[in-house]
Amino acid sequence: MPSKSNPADLSALEARRLIARKELSATELAAACIARVEAVDHAVNALVARDFERLLEGARAADKRVTDGEDLGPLHGLPFGVKDMIDVKGLPTTFGSELFRDNIAQKDDALVTAMRKAGAIPIGKTNNPEWSAGGNTRNRVYGATGNPHDVTRSAAGSSGGSAAALACGYAPLATGSDTGGSLRNPAAFCGVVGYRPSPGVVPGNTRAIGYIPMSTSGPMARTVADAALMLSVIARPDGRDAYTAVIDGRTLWKPENFACLPQKNLSPLKVAVSEDYGFAPTESLIRDHFRKAVNQLAPYFTALENATPDCSDADRIFSVLRGLLFVGMHGKRLDQSPEQVGPNVRDNVIEGRSFTTDDMADAFSRQTAYFHRWQAFFETYDYVISPAVTISPRDWHELYPTHIDGKETKSYYHWLAMAYASTIAGHPSITIPCGHDANGMPFGLQIVGRRYDDLGVLAVAAELEAIIGGLSGLAPQAPDLGALANAPALSKTPGFFSL
Repeated sequence: MPSKSNPADLSALEARRLIARKELSATELAAACIARVEAVDHAVNALVARDFERLLEGARAADKRVTDGEDLGPLHGLPFGVKDMIDVKGLPTTFGSELFRDNIAQKDDALVTAMRKAGAIPIGKTNNPEWSAGGNTRNRVYGATGNPHDVTRSAAGSSGGSAAALACGYAPLATGSDTGGSLRNPAAFCGVVGYRPSPGVVPGNTRAIGYIPMSTSGPMARTVADAALMLSVIARPDGRDAYTAVIDGRTLWKPENFACLPQKNLSPLKVAVSEDYGFAPTESLIRDHFRKAVNQLAPYFTALENATPDCSDADRIFSVLRGLLFVGMHGKRLDQSPEQVGPNVRDNVIEGRSFTTDDMADAFSRQTAYFHRWQAFFETYDYVISPAVTISPRDWHELYPTHIDGKETKSYYHWLAMAYASTIAGHPSITIPCGHDANGMPFGLQIVGRRYDDLGVLAVAAELEAIIGGLSGLAPQAPDLGALANAPALSKTPGFFSL
């Protein structure tokens, strides 16, 4: 089991403080993280491209800056994992696609540049499904990623490699991205924290279709405070993102505020509780654990009310807009190299092409009405809490859940409905660990707030995280690292590379 006596198990904030005080060297931290990867990654397959030599080189340089008394960045000396959707110079960026199996990045993505500037050092690339299409981290380039709590089960996706790496202690921070829950779902499955910010808070300059703010990068960590610290670095003023307002070199929000979250009194807040947002196909096992959690958390609020924003048309809106994005991004790839395009990407493109211009116009109109209903709801309520995911982690061989509690799902992404409910409206959302369900797997609690109340969402999440840590049956449990170290290589499992 993890131990705080091992530097690999320290939080980002703890490690950063110790490095500044010369009580821990960045080299010691890097070595501990490398040792952890080498000990257990054969069992989970989370870190698919390693950059250990440059990590140690960067750590030695970080230690010299401490010795020389130089100013230190907020992430000084901290290793971080990078999802294989964004570039790290000199490392592969495959997007989980056979078409890019041999692609080597020629420069850093802007987000990686920001992390480096703050003192962080990449440890390598984390696994994701092909083009992040799907809630199960599997592809034909690197194979499957197993859940650290049970390697026969899914780590979810698409940021499954980052979530699994964090849970195992490969690094205190990792990048992720989210369209229909790709930050939040793997965080829930693996027992870590995933934060989807409001549109433009974390700018992206590589999106092929930038004016539909469905996809965003965001921080992943083992604690809320660590995710917020990382957000303070990546929530930067970058006018290349259409949704990032930059005025006189600054954004409308103050990124530095995320680095030190304010205390939040939960008692006066008006909080809605929703098991399914009125439409998500939620497993009874998940409902049962959520009710248990709400009952234990209720005394910390003056009142929790069963209520949900009106999510009428959510499935239709998401399917049409997602289809449009996939046609724009991957239509030509499917036409030119159909044998090298996986089933999730293929199905999304085919679905997208089935929609008419009338369907698209109707979906945008419905999304506008949807947005207005959500804003009206948040005039009454401050936050909504819900399960993060509709199901407990399942066998990773299952490409997607075709049935939930015996009822057929509508599509390969229908089971992500708990997450895309807030995506469509553009509201910030966080997943935090909240015990283990009846299957013994991590359960994620989702907290959604008003649009651009990112600081408030993080502050509420930090308060709940502290409360949950002291509650019997809800306190997070780390994976059994000893069992992982002794487990066989996941790559030997039949179906490892198949989809």
